[in-house]
Amino acid sequence: MTTPARPAAASSEPARPEGSTRDSGTPGADGAAGGSKLKQAITGPLLYLFILGDVLGAGIYALMGTLSAEVGGALWAPLLLALLLALLTAGSYAELVTKYPKAGGAAIFAERAFRQPVISFLVGFSMLAAGVVSAAGLSLAFAGDYLSTFVDLPTVPTAIAFLALVACLNARGISESLKGNVVMTVIEVSGLVIVIVVVAVMLGSGGGDVGRVGEFPADADPAIATLGAAIIAYYSFVGFETSANIAEEVREPRRVYPRALFGALATAGVVYVLVGLASAIALPADELSGSTGPLLDVVAASGVAVPSWLFSLIALIAVANGALLTMIMSSRVTYGMAEQGLLPRPLGAVLEKRRTPWAAILVTTAVAMGLTLVGDIGTLAETVVLLLLFVFISTNVAVLVLRKDRVEHEHFRVWTAVPVLGVASCVLLLTQQSAQVWLFGAIMLAAGVVLYLLAKLGSRRGPEAGSGAGTGTSSGAGADRA
Repeated sequence: MTTPARPAAASSEPARPEGSTRDSGTPGADGAAGGSKLKQAITGPLLYLFILGDVLGAGIYALMGTLSAEVGGALWAPLLLALLLALLTAGSYAELVTKYPKAGGAAIFAERAFRQPVISFLVGFSMLAAGVVSAAGLSLAFAGDYLSTFVDLPTVPTAIAFLALVACLNARGISESLKGNVVMTVIEVSGLVIVIVVVAVMLGSGGGDVGRVGEFPADADPAIATLGAAIIAYYSFVGFETSANIAEEVREPRRVYPRALFGALATAGVVYVLVGLASAIALPADELSGSTGPLLDVVAASGVAVPSWLFSLIALIAVANGALLTMIMSSRVTYGMAEQGLLPRPLGAVLEKRRTPWAAILVTTAVAMGLTLVGDIGTLAETVVLLLLFVFISTNVAVLVLRKDRVEHEHFRVWTAVPVLGVASCVLLLTQQSAQVWLFGAIMLAAGVVLYLLAKLGSRRGPEAGSGAGTGTSSGAGADRA
């Protein structure tokens, strides 16, 4: 469970600049093994690849066509602006994760900052909704057109079987899961590198048109078009926030986490901008915007002999990687909320030997499997994005509120203007959502309130049943062996 941070005495030390605070060396203060039931198996490189793999998702393989309809050939502009907007909220995550390196992420930050369990629950519920629904959608994508390139299988049963395999890898261990992510991320990135390289070869052979990279649609205002497209491009950077939910399993998070977070976002930004430039050079905007597989068309236009099935395979791996990372996040959010009493305590149960949250993995996987039975989840997925923006607002505000809460270990500290601008950027993006998405968001939040009340009712009945055994027996045994 999370131990409240002990504020430093007012007269014990002088005020410090916005860099870091003193490290007391207290065992477990930095998320060491002695302060957690979970195994600290995530190194800096593994965390970097976790974040990079989550950000560089399958969406980029279809993103360029949508962006081209907004900004013509100037695809790099909205991608660069979206990166800057994402870095604002990422700065807030870097401070809070290194200050409170516990599983649960944004929900735990909200609980500390606002001291209102219902707010903490709704923040965590929004993350859960985003993760579980995304995993269901990715599993359907995996079992659909991508897989049919190689073998024709029924979509829903295949998606359910795929989620079961993801759950087994998740339960086996965070280290094993992230080692699998390393392989899939390398393949994922290689597909984008192929796009960049073949267009470079095309340019070297005298093909392509560099002049297109600065061309906006004739009837568009460049500033307005860039902002509108940045709202679309912003979603390609969403995914970095999931790393907060595995902070308890990171070695030396105060040192490792900021480097991995900002390094991964910067890498993704560079790759995205280069892919945007390559796409505009290879094809005119009207061809890109009318394509359902724009990067496949870019590679074909380059004239370089790359098998068409290769991109189908790479996209398939990208989807599988996204599903794995999303389910890791969802199970850790569930575990963290159970540890805080925001969900039933049994969901905090941990496998004794593997020290992974098996109960949370089981429940989140079951829900994702159920969602695969829904035919059209497009509107629901858009609603989840809306809820994620509320999570980001909560996290940015929490940074400012928790500045008065001092801890005795060293942690990253972001400039005060960053979370303020982070809130503004999220509000700006919220204004672009449709009324239908707002309605579905309200329905989901109402469902969350009902679940919260049911959980509280169950917790009140729990003590009446007796307190001799407690609720976390299986996980407690793992803690004793840690």
